[in-house]
Amino acid sequence: MAQLLWLALGLLLASSGAGAVTANYTFTVQSMRINQLCNSTDIIAVNGQLPGPTIDVFEGDEVVVDVINSSPYNLTIHWHGIMQLLTPWADGPSMVTQCPIQPNSSYTYRFNATGQEGTLWWHAHSSFLRATVYGPFIIRPRNGNAYPFPMPDQEVPIVLGEWWSQNVVDVEKDAVMSGQRPIQSDAYTVNGLTGQLYQCANETFTAVVQPNTTVLLRVINAALNTHLFFKVAGHNFTVVAVDACYTANYTTDTLVLAPGNTVDALIFTDAAPGSYYMAVQPHDTLSPSTMDTSDDDSTATAILLYNGTSATATPAMPTMPNNSDTTTANNFYFGLRGLAAAVPSPVDVNMTIELGLGQLPCDTTQTSCAGNSFAAAMNGVSFRLPTQMSLLEAQFNGNPGGVYTADFPDGVPPNGTAMVEGTKVRSLPYNSTVEIVLLNPLAFPAENHPIHLHGFNFFVLAQGLGTFTPGNASAYNLVDPVARNTIALPTGGWAVIRFVANNPGMWFFHCHLDAHVPMGLGMVFAVENGTTPVSMLPPSPADLPMC
Repeated sequence: MAQLLWLALGLLLASSGAGAVTANYTFTVQSMRINQLCNSTDIIAVNGQLPGPTIDVFEGDEVVVDVINSSPYNLTIHWHGIMQLLTPWADGPSMVTQCPIQPNSSYTYRFNATGQEGTLWWHAHSSFLRATVYGPFIIRPRNGNAYPFPMPDQEVPIVLGEWWSQNVVDVEKDAVMSGQRPIQSDAYTVNGLTGQLYQCANETFTAVVQPNTTVLLRVINAALNTHLFFKVAGHNFTVVAVDACYTANYTTDTLVLAPGNTVDALIFTDAAPGSYYMAVQPHDTLSPSTMDTSDDDSTATAILLYNGTSATATPAMPTMPNNSDTTTANNFYFGLRGLAAAVPSPVDVNMTIELGLGQLPCDTTQTSCAGNSFAAAMNGVSFRLPTQMSLLEAQFNGNPGGVYTADFPDGVPPNGTAMVEGTKVRSLPYNSTVEIVLLNPLAFPAENHPIHLHGFNFFVLAQGLGTFTPGNASAYNLVDPVARNTIALPTGGWAVIRFVANNPGMWFFHCHLDAHVPMGLGMVFAVENGTTPVSMLPPSPADLPMC
């Protein structure tokens, strides 16, 4: 009976999207060899591409992706920023919404791109495979609708990445086994290429543009562990969207993207015809800076080439911010505004979540760990994924015993409370309005944490540096707050976010520095069922991978 009910509901939803189509893709995940930085390296990639294929659909379309795992590793795919309304089984984080797709197996992800427009992306959500398993996800306004900004003459996806000249799975394994931070990457990339400033560089991504036209750059930070500055010599940006959420126009010469962020920015090609570098450098946020493992001198480049200019012309180089320039970064993040919005109110659930880095004793599986291991926690809980069943399966079965406990704390533990390990979730009533104060105190060590919420966008009502002062809601922006799915929480700072829990399921809330996920910097929201068929968890697909 339940299956028939969900079939009828699915037909109703499909019929309601006039003009919507089904976009079918096949992702074959396998090893490929690539020459980069004087080395020939085997990587895991999709369809033999780096970045992987672009998903390009219209708002309201159904998306069906057959993922065939021909790699030697377990993996899942996450559709970063897709809200997955009533399709939680397609969200992708390993052991949260599904068991991984094992080698020589497959899984079909089915979901709708409904109520969202702009630039998102997809990536592996299991181990460090995200370093090379990623690609753009573009949702265009449905036919007949328009952008809330001038129609661009040209669009250019710009996917920023991070490159290791060795197996990234081994990089993560070595870090976990030793209880230390992973080794730094060897380079940064633009659309999979390092550019001309690295040793042995032999390919550079080049975008050829016409003079006096408007170009929409769809910029994605797919780097594993690094915040990035992005500039184009001789040109300013007009930011029109972040994380597939439209913004008020914001003019700047520097884009700042935390891992997971996307920025849609217009440039006008009114400079003197020529060749201009698009440059990418790391933004170091770790305090103390002596612990930072990023390469301050590492600069990836691509080229913006005016049509008619010789491809051998020497490109102009932009002046980049200092790597530790938090002022530029915070000005960018704090300066963004959204379009006028109806911010949900009143608040039903108030939480304060403090992030922390620290240490825990090495466990018996960490064979090269000496004494203590780097660890991370939210409200003193270092999150551990289950191993036998996904959280979503346990929730759907109504049997969380042995998989998780619903006792994640709503507040910061007293000073001196020891960090604990656990698989703790926070249950949220369906359709409740949730407000979270995020705290990132200036401790030892501390850094800017990009915090990503699966299943929802949230409004950023306030953010700042120093100590958060409770009870100052009059300072919140309730008129035009920026909406995001990933917020860069500044070192020694705070933010206030708000969302409506209108999507039943298990939704990961975690740091998007991938090194911090196995350390425990995350938690999960368990959104409960509502009372109608359109507010209840659907059954799992027949081909859902088993553990």
